[in-house]
Amino acid sequence: MRGLSAVVSALVLVAVASAAFAQSATKIGQHNAWGTYSYQAGNGKVCYVLTVPTDKQPATLDHGDIFFFVSQRPGQQVTYEPQFIASYNFQENSKVQVTVGDKTFSMFTKGKSAWVENAAEEPLLIAAMKGGADMKVSAKSGRGNPTTYVFSLKGISAALSSIASCK
Repeated sequence: MRGLSAVVSALVLVAVASAAFAQSATKIGQHNAWGTYSYQAGNGKVCYVLTVPTDKQPATLDHGDIFFFVSQRPGQQVTYEPQFIASYNFQENSKVQVTVGDKTFSMFTKGKSAWVENAAEEPLLIAAMKGGADMKVSAKSGRGNPTTYVFSLKGISAALSSIASCK
């Protein structure tokens, strides 16, 4: 798991070089499958938890780096915002489906990122994640390829608790 942690730390800085995550992140801890990080932004501290998939399908595709984030941005009044990030652009106007147990959530896509379509459902997704064993994410690439990822939810509750007081 230590090797995975080092790889994730290195990939985080590469994969999330968007304006929101351009700053250098500091690793706070590791909770099973979920790493915790923070960085200082212009309008305050940002904390987030991050994991990588345990399975990528179809196996014949080069998926690149895939991440699932949950961020806290107190300076922007953002609490536990889930985000899915791929290394490829999603098909325009496509949706990403996130399934935990018998609950499914829809995410809208923009470029390489996806967010919960109905922000009021974010706490429901977080609650499902805390109570689940794994999470399945289905997307469609810009080339039209259907993709599916499985993420372990082991450690998500402890990881989220560790950033609850992010200030």
